[in-house]
Amino acid sequence: MPPEIPRDDDSFRPHDRYLRALAYRMLGSRAEAEDVVQDTWLRWQGADRSEVENPRAFLSRVATHLCLDRLQSARQRREQYVGTWLPEPLVDESQAWHPGPDVATEYAQDVSMAFMLMLERLSPLERAAFLLHDVFDLDFDEVGARLQRSSAACRQLASRARQHLKSGQARSEVAAGEGRRLLQAFAAALAQGDVEALARTLAEDARFVSDGGGVVAAVPRPLIGAVRIAKALVGFARLADPGRHRVVPAEINGMPGWLMYDALDGSPVQTLAIEPGPEGRIAAVYVVRNPDKLRHLKRSPELGV
Repeated sequence: MPPEIPRDDDSFRPHDRYLRALAYRMLGSRAEAEDVVQDTWLRWQGADRSEVENPRAFLSRVATHLCLDRLQSARQRREQYVGTWLPEPLVDESQAWHPGPDVATEYAQDVSMAFMLMLERLSPLERAAFLLHDVFDLDFDEVGARLQRSSAACRQLASRARQHLKSGQARSEVAAGEGRRLLQAFAAALAQGDVEALARTLAEDARFVSDGGGVVAAVPRPLIGAVRIAKALVGFARLADPGRHRVVPAEINGMPGWLMYDALDGSPVQTLAIEPGPEGRIAAVYVVRNPDKLRHLKRSPELGV
């Protein structure tokens, strides 16, 4: 679960989870999303409550504008980012970042790496309009009020966003058991160093994406193709010290995966998530190694810390 931040206002607490879910999808950063929610709470403390007719509308408008401000500077930072950028992983906590039972749209539970990367293709306003309407189920009049744009302009922003998303990777609904089966087959082939078996778990046009942030070693650009990915991963595994790391199963952004710890001090080293695709194969593998994006994860209790 996300760390508890002292927000002891009963008028704010019912909206906390909703705002956190919105901010994470806007920013792709767990830490920044928490900061935005905390800043929103601080502004709520200074607001004249008697002038606020709809607290959820007021708070989400504040949070949206805080996110838009951060997105402007984030885009400049990401232009200078070393290697491929991936969102900060949610490990065994994707449900804690769901907006809540009052939001039941197609995308409401989607925090997968694929979905988050597709959101990165959008302009800040397209991203906000799409999320508020298609994910958080607000009508365009409400979206316009949040973004201080006309409802027609917001409809156009969301439409453009939808076109960008349609041109990206198709969504594939896979049962949880099938995802675990794929992960087990992938892990077994990798442990055996069997390139052919590993390649058979991957779709022909599978993608491997890793994020080291220029801080630790990572593949600088995505690898495309089952055989190419399998050869690279088996090569990496052969170079690794088998006694140096401990791997435990985990759910990463709602996808099957694992969390790797340093066997000496229990610190998290990387997350790996697979995206199940059509025909019972893996469409993508996502690895986050940037230590700045793993800082929120606890050390392994089994390793003494």
